[in-house]
Amino acid sequence: MLYLDHAATSPIRPEVLEAMAPFLTRAFGNPSSHHTIGEAAAEALEGARSRVAHVLGMRTGDVVFTAGGTEANNLAVKGIVLAALGQGRRHVITTPIEHESILESVAYLGRFHGVETTFLPVDGTGRVDPADVATAIRPDTALVAIGHANNEIGTIQDVAAIVAAAGSAGPVPVHVDAVQSAGWLPLAGLGADAIAIAGHKLGAPKGIGALAVRGRVPLEPLVHGGGQERGRRSGTENVAGAVALATALELAEAEREATAPRVGAESARFIAGVLAAVPSARLTGDPVHRLPGTVSFTFADVSGEAVLLELERRGVVSSSGSACAAGSDDPSHVLLACGIAPAVAQTSVRFTLGREGLPGDGPERLAALVAESVAAVAG
Repeated sequence: MLYLDHAATSPIRPEVLEAMAPFLTRAFGNPSSHHTIGEAAAEALEGARSRVAHVLGMRTGDVVFTAGGTEANNLAVKGIVLAALGQGRRHVITTPIEHESILESVAYLGRFHGVETTFLPVDGTGRVDPADVATAIRPDTALVAIGHANNEIGTIQDVAAIVAAAGSAGPVPVHVDAVQSAGWLPLAGLGADAIAIAGHKLGAPKGIGALAVRGRVPLEPLVHGGGQERGRRSGTENVAGAVALATALELAEAEREATAPRVGAESARFIAGVLAAVPSARLTGDPVHRLPGTVSFTFADVSGEAVLLELERRGVVSSSGSACAAGSDDPSHVLLACGIAPAVAQTSVRFTLGREGLPGDGPERLAALVAESVAAVAG
C-alpha cells in the first residue's frame, strides 16, 4: 500500500517513540509537582520548549504547547483579538482559503464579539498579493492571520512580504498557520508574531501541537485553571507529547534541505506524467510556489471520490482534500476561492508525499495508476 495522505497525518517516527517513551513510563510525573519525578518531567518539558523555539526562531518563553494545530490556531486568532478588544481593535484580516480552524475562529469572533473580518482575494493559484494586506489594514485592525502553505493545494504565501506590509501599515501582529509547512520550509526567518504547528504532520503523535507567540503580543487564554504554560493555556502538560513534538520537529528541520528538493523533483515528475496521460487533468495551486510534497488535480467530468476508490483498489491511498472536511459533499472552499467551478472542484484528488517521496520510477508508475483510475471511472 502506498500512503499519500501525509497532509492529513504521518506515521510516528521510531526516533520519536523512543524519545517520548520514558515520559510515559518511569518519568511520568506532573511537571507542576515539587518532587523528584515531577521536577524531571518539568525539566524535559522546558527542554522541549527550548528546542521547538529554536527551530521556529522564537524565544523559549514564547512557546505554548497545545493539543494540536487546530487549538494553536484558535488560541492565536481568538486569544490575540480578544486581548485587543479593550483597545478598540475589532478587525481581522485573513483569506477565504484558510484552514477551518482559522475561518471558524473569525466567525466566532464575529458572532459573539462583533469583530469584522476582511477576506483578502487570492488569484487562481491561491496566492495573496501582499499589497492587498497593506490596503486592508485599518486603525482598528487587531490581527492578520495567514496560512504559510495551503493544506489542500500546497500554495506557499510570501509571508515575509505580508509581515513587512503589516508592519509598515500598522504595525499589526501577523499569525502564521505553519501546520503544513513545518519540516518542508524554513520557519525561523518569517518574522511572524505567532506561528502554529502540529506534531502529527511531522512524525509525532496526534494530540500535540504548539503556538509560538512573541511575548510583546497580548494573548487572552482560552483555557483557564491552574495557570500552566505561563498562564496562557491551563491544564496538566503533555510532557511526552512535547518531547515527541520537539524531536520530530528537529529531525524534520535537520533533513529539510536535502529532503525538500528531492521530494519536489519527484512530485514534478509525477505532475508531468499525469498532465501528459490524462487530458482532463488540471493541476491546482501555484505551479512554482508550492510545497514539495503536495500535488492536487481536478479531473473534469469525473467523480473525484470514484477516482479515489479506484486508486485504493490499485494500492494507492490519497484524499479529496482536507481531512477536516471529510464526509462533506460541498466543493472545496479553497478551490472555489481560486475561481474553480463547483462541479469541477468536486472532482479534486490530492496526493501528499512524506519524506520518503517516490523513489526510482515511482513518479511515473504513480502517474500511470492515476491515468488507469481516471479511465476506469470515465468508462
